[in-house]
Amino acid sequence: MDMDDNQHIITEGLLRAGLIAAGDGPVITPLAGGVSCDVFRVETPSGTLCAKRALPRLRVATVWEAPTQRSHFEVEWLTVARATGLNVPRVVAEWEDQHLFFMEWFPPADNPVWKAELAAGRIDPAFAASVGHAIAAIHSATQGDPEIAARFATDDLFAALRIEPYLIHTARAHPDLAAIIEGIAATTQATHAALVHGDVSPKNILCGRAGPVLIDAECAWYGDPAFDLAFCATHLLLKGVWHPQWEPQTAAAFEALHGAYLDTVTPALRGGIEARAIALLAAILLARIDGRSPVEYLTAEADRDRVRRAARQLLQDPPPTLTAFGARWRQLTGQL
Repeated sequence: MDMDDNQHIITEGLLRAGLIAAGDGPVITPLAGGVSCDVFRVETPSGTLCAKRALPRLRVATVWEAPTQRSHFEVEWLTVARATGLNVPRVVAEWEDQHLFFMEWFPPADNPVWKAELAAGRIDPAFAASVGHAIAAIHSATQGDPEIAARFATDDLFAALRIEPYLIHTARAHPDLAAIIEGIAATTQATHAALVHGDVSPKNILCGRAGPVLIDAECAWYGDPAFDLAFCATHLLLKGVWHPQWEPQTAAAFEALHGAYLDTVTPALRGGIEARAIALLAAILLARIDGRSPVEYLTAEADRDRVRRAARQLLQDPPPTLTAFGARWRQLTGQL
């Protein structure tokens, strides 16, 4: 989508929602970093908003197309999350036909992206624990809720955005492990226990003054909450490979994240979730090297191969706990 098209659609969307008057000229500034969507800062006479519009084809090296209706489910997730007390942007308006919505603007100066903080070595295990508490809170609040389950019956969407690119694609790249990875995919798809964000990544978490602000819930699905825990934990382990000088801190953050999550989540969800998260964690670590969306920051082939070898071993011989997983990961990647 070119800028002129987005400018027109965003302006029309603002008019339809009554957020500007005819003749107002909003200042629309594209923001960098969107893989699955176009994101803009929108300045109107009454204040600043964030506009988001889903892309039909994601900005990755391989061809990855995804249904644009995911934008509506992100709006729905934000609405539910806010109602359960999570610190998330308030949705101001949606134009569903154009896969566009407007939400509250969080000034970057006061709300840095967690990924940037980690990359700069500002690694706070207490903040990682607060992320664990937050995702456990929404999982617990929506656990076993038939209305939420019906509202987020997005199995096909989650398969297109997560199961195929991260698990099935990786299974094809490692045919000797295909049965293991496909089994993990099948278990994940068969588990319907709570509302899942689907992209709990440091790039989608702001370090707000009141705690973590979760954004970018395009993959929202009523399914396996172990996916959110594993997806976020993956990044903390990979950051230690990327910046070995800060590995003790990223290891502590990994421990804090999963420890807080398991301490907070309801007993009904806790049973079995750690074992599923361990399996998913190993698979997603491998996927971030050989899946459709490899991490951009591990550029040295030696680092990529260390991750690949460690993840393969952990898939074949999974540890009994996430704490044991972290220790084994450090051994296999040469960090102990």
